[in-house]
Amino acid sequence: MPSDVQSNTSLPFLDVSDPAFSIRSQAVAKARDGSWCARTPYGLAVLRYDDVQKMLRHPKMRQGSYRWPSHNDVTGNFARWWENMLLSQEGNDHARLRRMANPAFSPKLITSLKPRFEELANRLIDDFAPRGECDFIAEFTEPYATGVICDLLGLPIEKWRDLADIAGDMGLALGVTFKQDLPRIEAATQRIFAYAEELVEHRRKEPSDDFIGTLVKANQDRSQLSDQELLDMIVLAIFGGIDTTRNQLGLAMVTFIEHPDQWALLGDNPDLARAAVEEVMRVRPTITWVTREATEAFTYNDLQIPQGTTVHLFSQSAGSDPAEFPNAEFDITAKRSPHFGFGGGTHHCLGHFIARGDMTEALKLLARRLKNPRFNGNAKWLPDSGNTGAVTLPIAFDQA
Repeated sequence: MPSDVQSNTSLPFLDVSDPAFSIRSQAVAKARDGSWCARTPYGLAVLRYDDVQKMLRHPKMRQGSYRWPSHNDVTGNFARWWENMLLSQEGNDHARLRRMANPAFSPKLITSLKPRFEELANRLIDDFAPRGECDFIAEFTEPYATGVICDLLGLPIEKWRDLADIAGDMGLALGVTFKQDLPRIEAATQRIFAYAEELVEHRRKEPSDDFIGTLVKANQDRSQLSDQELLDMIVLAIFGGIDTTRNQLGLAMVTFIEHPDQWALLGDNPDLARAAVEEVMRVRPTITWVTREATEAFTYNDLQIPQGTTVHLFSQSAGSDPAEFPNAEFDITAKRSPHFGFGGGTHHCLGHFIARGDMTEALKLLARRLKNPRFNGNAKWLPDSGNTGAVTLPIAFDQA
């Protein structure tokens, strides 16, 4: 007989809500060895590659991240936005909103912007390279990720510092310390919506053909895009593009510092940069799980999953699953199965082209210009589950 998630105490339990918990820990590896899934304070965790792949596209699952505020007993402006914006929608509303956003993230547009990514990365490296050291987050990943979004959305580059600070504070909501960080998160959410309102007012007075201008035009017909949906979409485009790219590039640098031979290889072979992005996201994704929810009760692997169960698909654990990756050591030349850092199915990350494009260009230049990177003091970290990354990352290097 199938067993129920809640009553099945034979399943391992992982307290991923504990800020000291690491999703890369031996506890997770041990749980994965013994079971395809585990219980958590938020619901079920899926640990193995094959099961994550199947659950991402299971017909009785919907996107489940919309319940993250309620899992943390949080209400307020961020919770309202998070529960109603594009990523949390399903069916016709999701399809309609996604069509609105697609033009800003097309492969053709990203290709046309690559020279600007390169120019921005070189300019930032120029500022700190002569010193042979930097805080990699403050001096590269934050201004780079924010500058890319300013280019993409037609925002003034002079605003990058404010936007990066806002995205950093809002990003705390995606970690396991959500509730205790709520005052900072709410203040940042109010600031970014005020900024979005200013942008809309400006575009209405001075129409443009950029992404935000196109959304404002669509908003003229409220049946296409309501006033609130317009603001929600702008906030998502700004916040989503900054927060994840900043964190992922920081994790890339950490991974390469721990594997200096791979950094040297990349410096000599810039064509490996695209593969390097994929390999980093396999072993050290900033989004350590993606979330689904059961739309009706069903049985999977003899486990009865009730309707409404939140299911976290552990991309971090799946990416090192020995059943799929028998030689899982970090290797940018290896041919790998796809990782789950961008999710999958209908809710596959809308911005994956831009993320892959800007990180590829950044890693090419960094590996060419910064030789022998190494830690240069203590980094400060977000908790190692949920959305994770370095808050500060002091490094030293030899200038090429």
